[in-house]
Amino acid sequence: MDDLCVPPGPGIPRGLRVPAGELVEQFSHASGPGGQGVNTADTRVQLSLDLATTTALSDTQREIVLDRLAGRLSGTVLTISAAEHRSQRRNRTAARQRLAALLRDALVPPRARRPTRPTSGSRRRRAEGKRRHSETKRNRRRPQSE
Repeated sequence: MDDLCVPPGPGIPRGLRVPAGELVEQFSHASGPGGQGVNTADTRVQLSLDLATTTALSDTQREIVLDRLAGRLSGTVLTISAAEHRSQRRNRTAARQRLAALLRDALVPPRARRPTRPTSGSRRRRAEGKRRHSETKRNRRRPQSE
């Protein structure tokens, strides 16, 4: 098994290289249809990476990834399953691609929100609505006695 290469992107300008020794693969029976080989072929792949101990991430990247992927983690271990293909090789490739995409997306810096102001048309419509509502309330009052 080769190292996992995460292509460069926002947040990781030089990309990442996860050493193959840090990836743990487990194979098991995949559910679903199959022929005679369904009882013997372990085609489902579970690919795991311990984010707390990996050498591929810097300390700041590690904090970001652990925070953003907290809902998917078991402790500090990120596990990806792939069982959509009938061959183990294709499932291994799919799991590695999915893990690379997850790491890349987790390291994308958040976009800064640019504050906006209401348009003149929206301010005008709001004022007209308030005026209409005020007029309705005024018309419900008891008439003034003179």
